[in-house]
Amino acid sequence: MSPAMVVGSGEKGESDTPGNQYQKGVKQLVENGLHTIPKKYILPPSDRPATNSENSNVAKQNLQLPIIDFSELIGPRRPQVLQSLANACERYGFFQLVNHGISDDVISSMRDVSGRFFDLPFEERAKHMTTDMHAPVRYGTSFSQTKDSVFCWRDFLKLLCHPLPDFLPHWPASPLDFRKVVATYSEETKYLFLMLMEAIQESLGIKVEVKKQEEETEGNDNNILKDLEDGSQMMVVNFYPPCPEPDLTLGMPPHSDYGFLTLLLQDQVEGLQIQFQGQWLTVKPINNAFVVNVGDHLEIYSNGKYKSVLHRVIVNAMKKRTSVASLHSLPFNCTVRPSPKLIDEANPKRYADTNFDTFLAYVSTREPKRKEFLDSRKLSST
Repeated sequence: MSPAMVVGSGEKGESDTPGNQYQKGVKQLVENGLHTIPKKYILPPSDRPATNSENSNVAKQNLQLPIIDFSELIGPRRPQVLQSLANACERYGFFQLVNHGISDDVISSMRDVSGRFFDLPFEERAKHMTTDMHAPVRYGTSFSQTKDSVFCWRDFLKLLCHPLPDFLPHWPASPLDFRKVVATYSEETKYLFLMLMEAIQESLGIKVEVKKQEEETEGNDNNILKDLEDGSQMMVVNFYPPCPEPDLTLGMPPHSDYGFLTLLLQDQVEGLQIQFQGQWLTVKPINNAFVVNVGDHLEIYSNGKYKSVLHRVIVNAMKKRTSVASLHSLPFNCTVRPSPKLIDEANPKRYADTNFDTFLAYVSTREPKRKEFLDSRKLSST
């Protein structure tokens, strides 16, 4: 949830790439033709993907994430699937979700319209550039153009999605079917998120079925499911053009996601890497599956049992890559805190309460790095 663009200048001496070229994004750079990447995109050696280094901490093999069959959550195998879900959230912070109920047509239409948006002329895409972090639509580049000292090889379109009637009129009107396709996709991923959160809450040992009067009791832990129904949803469509020097830059730097869960739709081009046991491992795409990851808010809510994990995106010299991330959390005016049912003498409260304003105040004063915001919420007594 970083600002969408910055009005700035390039590095001195880069007369071949004026500063205003950076804020137009990497797609524009590639279309204008380049054989080496500008200095503004070259990471310090310690931050590069280092895929060819003998001493690299990047594993040579792909990572087979746990696979959760969503259809089996309904039926006699639910207890076993809940256990698998708990293990995935504790050990990896990620899993692949298959048989999730969102049709191939909805998914292929979302992929198609995303590609067609980025195929629009820059002048059309640029209509949605803004520095306003609260804007319902933001088009931009890198990770955070107002904070990044080195830019990333990514262009993005960010859309606020809930409540849909409030935000839909602000979304791009081109391509002509953009609003209709993305609205359908956002509604279906929102419903899937709510079903997943019910299962995740149960996997944490928090009983979901309660009497009506208990549900209405102030402070009852199950109210979080009600809050999430009206919670925030942000869609991020990412575009990574082919990069002439992919070993020198990243599509996205190491970070964790703000929120409860992120549902990521990948194409078949590899790029997503997660940090696991001290190594960067590439996630192998599964066609039409979602890569689901724990966000900072779920780590807080679970009192540290489930982990939001660092992940990043590498780029390649041959193929463009597109992904769609749907990020979900509580309403912006709600407070996130550890579940009282997961706090006792053996497991004291590990995180301070937080809200969106706290997050905005934090990220507006520094360049976002790794899990620094979540670390700032940890209580020193634990």
